[in-house]
Amino acid sequence: MNEFTNTVFTPAEFLAHTGLGRKVVHLKARNTLFKQGSPADAVFYLQKGRAKLTVVSKTGKEATISLLAAGDFIGEASIAAVPGNHLATATALVACLALRIERSEMLRVIREEQTFSDLFLSFLLARSMRTQADLVDQLFNSSEKRLARVLLLMAEFGKPGEQEMLIPKISQEMLAEMIGTTRSRVSFFMNRFRKLGFVEYNGRIRVHKSLLNIVLHDESDRENATDASLNNASGVERLKPARGKLSSPDPR
Repeated sequence: MNEFTNTVFTPAEFLAHTGLGRKVVHLKARNTLFKQGSPADAVFYLQKGRAKLTVVSKTGKEATISLLAAGDFIGEASIAAVPGNHLATATALVACLALRIERSEMLRVIREEQTFSDLFLSFLLARSMRTQADLVDQLFNSSEKRLARVLLLMAEFGKPGEQEMLIPKISQEMLAEMIGTTRSRVSFFMNRFRKLGFVEYNGRIRVHKSLLNIVLHDESDRENATDASLNNASGVERLKPARGKLSSPDPR
């Protein structure tokens, strides 16, 4: 039982309503939930809208490190054993509704409600796997594949619903920050995606499921072509001595 009289606790009910230690926050596009360096004293649950996490270096360079959608928790570091300051800034990309849960209330419900604890643990595991996937993507994939993956993630590909989705308005500069390349490269790839029918854009970007072809495309064709080219070149070099006088075997 919980604070809702004669009702059984459910995570959905808890995350949908205000209550002790909980309040709904309304944000317009470009408003912030919290800023880098501010006290980490609450966890936010994004009920509606899209947001982003950004970090700024000591030299003033800003980078977008994650995109957030409805159903995500934000600022989970607030429940660390020794809470400190937020390491990033959370900013609304579009109008958002978020439930602000004070640290003490978040710790209480995790401790007392197993269903909520299971839900939050599942989220943390999914976030950890996503972070690892982002790292692998950054280390090993081409910038073209990284861009395709970001667009698919923003379109929430794989979740129930429409197969072709409009994503929040986002600039090519921001996309370039996220995948670690230049705006001109993003522009080149976006034009290519559009010509291939993978995306449409006229102010807003509509992502088609066919964009997945870029992410799933095995680069073995290019690698095999490169290997074949190298092997052919090596073969030519090996055959060159045979075109002249054969050398005598080494008497040793």
